[in-house]
Amino acid sequence: MSALAGGDERLLRTPGWRRLLRRPELGSIVGAIAVFVFFALVADSFLKPASLATMLYAASTIGIMAVPVALLMIGGDFDLSAGVMVTTSALVSTMFSFQLTANTWVGVGVSLVVTLAIGFFNGYLRQRTKLPSFIITLGTFLMLTGLNLGLTKAISGGVSTKSIADMEGFASAHALFASTLTLGGVDFKVTILWWFGLVALGTWILLRTRAGNWIFAVGGDDNAARAVGVPVTRTRIGLYLGVSFAAWISGQHLLFSFDQVQSGEGVGNEFIYIVAAVIGGCLITGGYGSAIGSAVGALIFGMTSKGIVYAEWNADWFKFFLGAMLLLATLLNAWVRKRAEATS
Repeated sequence: MSALAGGDERLLRTPGWRRLLRRPELGSIVGAIAVFVFFALVADSFLKPASLATMLYAASTIGIMAVPVALLMIGGDFDLSAGVMVTTSALVSTMFSFQLTANTWVGVGVSLVVTLAIGFFNGYLRQRTKLPSFIITLGTFLMLTGLNLGLTKAISGGVSTKSIADMEGFASAHALFASTLTLGGVDFKVTILWWFGLVALGTWILLRTRAGNWIFAVGGDDNAARAVGVPVTRTRIGLYLGVSFAAWISGQHLLFSFDQVQSGEGVGNEFIYIVAAVIGGCLITGGYGSAIGSAVGALIFGMTSKGIVYAEWNADWFKFFLGAMLLLATLLNAWVRKRAEATS
């Protein structure tokens, strides 16, 4: 009996280093360490506590969106409307509050309903029509871009909204979405807490719930997933709702940080969210990735964007470094996967 047990692969423990190799975020962690060491050597102020807090803030503004975008990519889809949806969320909140002279919390609530409705629209239309998510969300992107600009001009008379800083409820909303916390004499933005919370939630969903299994199954093969009883429609719509919820959080941060919003903001940010997810180990084809990896990808973004400034280089180099990191991380992730498969 013991000999049989010794020959049964299911009863053999997987070594820790093999489990580590199978983690999708391994490549991005190696890349993050390399970026950190590089800028620590070339930029004198990079390691100062205030600089690290600034880098974390830059990472959090991307990371809040990168988490649900990563989950959506694991489920096999993209959302090209994610960037402008952030601006839409902020515009709905501020214009509803200002035009109706309501408490700012009323605008925040209406914005949540509208933003979730956009996410539901994307997910429902994706399932109903079976069109690629690229086409569905590209259409939403274009519509929201036009609505953001057209409605802002029609209602406010310009491309930016009116200030709501003196309205009732602004202070409490600012405290929740845009406040600053001081720890050890260093100022940290509250978005860092939102970011960490979403990473923890996304990781728990993927690794500890049935919904996480459904997400991986849908991303691998939605027809096969449906055949074994996975609620594909509910799962996919839920993923789009997750992106829209994060867009609402980001939009409220944008609004309550500056008390007014430019209608043209957000265009192009959707690609940064996708880049962060891919750097973090997500596959373009779906079925593979992690929430932690997206956080590491966002951290690389924050370190690179601020590291270039601290090194006193021309900021035009940022996109070059980001593109190089994307290619290197993708190649490293592919190598890690092959090694993991070869040793399994």
